[in-house]
Amino acid sequence: MMFIGIDPGLDGALAGLADSGEPWLFDTPTLTVAGAKSRRDYDIPQMRNYLMRALAGPSSNCRVGIESIHSMPKQGISSTFNFGKGFGIWLGLVVALRMPYELITPQIWKKHFYLRGSDKEASRLKASQLFPSSDLTLKKHHGRAEALLIAEYCRWRYNEER
Repeated sequence: MMFIGIDPGLDGALAGLADSGEPWLFDTPTLTVAGAKSRRDYDIPQMRNYLMRALAGPSSNCRVGIESIHSMPKQGISSTFNFGKGFGIWLGLVVALRMPYELITPQIWKKHFYLRGSDKEASRLKASQLFPSSDLTLKKHHGRAEALLIAEYCRWRYNEER
C-alpha cells in the first residue's frame, strides 16, 4: 500500500510512504510565466506525471491525503487564489486518475502530531525526526515536511480502520 500526502501550495510538495521502504518526495512542480512581472504557476503536466509514477510503482494500491484548505486572515487575495487553484488542480488530477483520497484539514493532522498552533518550522522539525533520511534540511522544505506528515497521517488512519 502506498500512502501519498499532498501540500497543495506553490511551495508545497507530494510525498509517498510505502508500507516498507524509504519515503519519496517531489516539490510541487512549477514553471515561470513571463509577463510584465514574471511569476510562478503550477506545472500541471508534471503534477500528473508525479501521480502517475506513484500509480506505476511497486505498490499501485494507494490512498491519497490532500490538505484541505481555507482562506487565512491577513493572506492576500492573490495568494489565496493561487492556493485554492493548487488545491483544485491536485484534487482534479487525483479524481481523474481514480485514486482514492481524503481531504484532511491542517487542524486534524497537526493535532495528531501535537503541532496545533505551531508554525511550519515545527512541522519540518517533526518530519525530520520521523523521517531522518529525507531531505528536509532547509527551512524552505516545509512543504515537503507537511506532505510527509499528511502521508504518515493517512497511513495511521488506514491502520486504525483495519
